[in-house]
Parts: sequence; structure tokens; C-alpha cells
Amino acid sequence: MTMARPSRRRAFPTRPVAHLVGSYGLLVLAIVLFAVFSLALPETFPTLTNINSILSNQAIPAILALGAMIPIVTAKFDLSIGYGLGLAHVAVMQLIAGSGWPWPPACLAVVIGGGVVGVLNGLLVEFAQIDSFIATLGTGSILYAITGWITDGARIVPGPEGLPAGFTGIYDSRVLGLPIVACYVLTLAIALWLLLERLPLGRYLYVIGSSPRAASLVGIPTRRYVVYAFAGSGLVTGFAGVLLAAQQQIGNPSVGLDYLLPAFVGALLGSTVIKPGRANALGTVVAVVILAIGLAGLGQLGAHFWVTPLFNGITLLAAIGLAGYSSRRRMRAGADATRQALAGLPSSDGRGQKRAAPGPESAASAPAPPDAGR
Repeated sequence: MTMARPSRRRAFPTRPVAHLVGSYGLLVLAIVLFAVFSLALPETFPTLTNINSILSNQAIPAILALGAMIPIVTAKFDLSIGYGLGLAHVAVMQLIAGSGWPWPPACLAVVIGGGVVGVLNGLLVEFAQIDSFIATLGTGSILYAITGWITDGARIVPGPEGLPAGFTGIYDSRVLGLPIVACYVLTLAIALWLLLERLPLGRYLYVIGSSPRAASLVGIPTRRYVVYAFAGSGLVTGFAGVLLAAQQQIGNPSVGLDYLLPAFVGALLGSTVIKPGRANALGTVVAVVILAIGLAGLGQLGAHFWVTPLFNGITLLAAIGLAGYSSRRRMRAGADATRQALAGLPSSDGRGQKRAAPGPESAASAPAPPDAGR
């Protein structure tokens, strides 16, 4: 007697429109925003000068947002990045303008120092078992104190000869007519995309962020990789601080805090696009583009100074809500797929007899398959 093979159901429902909207909706929104502001400001907004200005002004927030994204992949938060940015940029100014260091080793020392701070954050979170919010807020306060100690509360201003042209050129130079800092953002985003999406390290970080217990059960050294994530965030923060010093050409001890909120807005909002439900590099870039277009357009329309923090705050709340919704939607899709897969299993034992669903006792006493221990 030939048994009819049960029909296999699709593991995932086909919803191409919903998938496209969820993955690329913010990218479409960025294009729409640019078109709206171009129509409202046809003489100033859709110009190459304005585009170059947006790319140049938003490069450092984009780099910092990419740095903040790395610990978020593991479900941790690094609140010290704003303070670290402030310390990094005054430190490199002090080494170059105050101590007479050549600018390449000064920049390298500051970037490595940022990585050391990131490792310290990771050790506090994973080995001291301090919540990431509290640990990084504490280290951030320490970094802010060190910044005040270096500057004595005053700005660091270079002498009459100014800063080396090679140092300022790492921010002011152009490549194919575009600001070189835009190339930094693109290079960093591609590197993080390859790291997170194509290499085992990135997959381990995503597993840790989804379920640290499951990661430990499959043999992933969760503590080590979380420290790696914080170290990466610190390195990126140090690099952003070097660029900030090259941009402003003075050391301002309080400027770093202005970049903290936009960085987290970009990182959290980026988790709702391209790969909805999880932080990703390309989504972060798209989110920063939306923020840049929105702020530039509002500024050219004559918005008051308080509109910028209002815009960032509202966008942050929206980003957190959308990120939570995307995560829940992702979990529901996985649960639906599991139920559908279980519903499609054969219900007969091959002899025309209906099989009952195994209970806890039968499942526990069932013999293991021959190759279970291999």
C-alpha cells in the first residue's frame, strides 16, 4: 500500500511587499525627504555644494554610530562613546600642539587608547558582571574627568604656525570631488558588513545578542567576543575623535557629548532597515543619511536651534519603538515557521497506523539514533 506523502508547507509566508517595505522603507523615505526638500528649496538643497556639506558634516556622527552599533549587536550598550570622543580629540590636540608629537604617531596612539578603553568596558561588563549601561556610564564619567584634567577646563588652541597640513588633510581632502571623510564612512561600513555578515566572528556576535545561554551551550566564548565588540567600538571612537580634531582644529573639552544621542539614534534606527530586527552596518548608514537630510532641510528652512535636539529625541523614541517591533515580528515569524514545519511532519508510522504525539515520558525514554554521539 503506497502512502501519500504529506504536502510540505512553506516555512515562511510569501509577503514580498511587506518584506520590501520593512527592509527598504527607510531608504525610500530618505529619497522622498530629499525630493521634498529639493522642491521646497530648489536653489540651495539639490546642489552639489549642499550634498558635499551634508557628507562632510555628518561623517563623524556616522562613524560614531557605526562604532555604537558593534556592542548593540551583542545586546550591550556603550554610553561612553560621547565622552571617549571628547577625550580622543583633545588628547590628539594636546600631543600635536602641546607636546610636539608628529601627527601620525599621535593619531595612532589615540586610536589604540580608544581600543584600550573599549577593552576595559568589556571587562567590566563581562567579568565584573556590571550592567553595560552602568559600566559604560561610569567609565564615561572617568573619561570626562580625564578630559578636564588635560585641558584644565579650557580649549586647546594651536600656536601661530597652526596644525600640520597632513593632519588637517585627513579631514579636508577630497577624492573624486567628494569629501574624503565620506570615503571613510563607506569603507568602515563595508568592513563591518563583511565582518558581521560574512565571517564567523559576526555570526557569533549575533548569536550572543540573540541568546547568550544558547551561545554558551554551542561552545561560543561569549565573554571574549563581547570584549571584542567593546574593543571595536573603542577603536572606532578613537578614530572619530582624531577626525573631529582635524575638523575643528581646536580642543573643546565638552564637544563630545553633542554626538552621543545622534550616534545611538543612527545605530538603533538602522536596526529597522536592511536587516529588520537586528543592528547592521548598512542600515546604520541609511539611518544616518535620513537624519542628515532631515536636519539639513530643517536648518535651511530656518528652524530654531532647539529643533535639532527635538528632532533627535523624537527620532530616538521612534527608533527604539521600531526596533522593538521589528524584533518581535522576527520572533513571531520564527515561531510561525516552527509551527508550520511541525504541522507538516508525517502523522503515520509507515504501516497505516496513526502515531500519537510523544509525551514527555516517551521522549525521555526513546533510544538515541545510532549516530547521535558522532
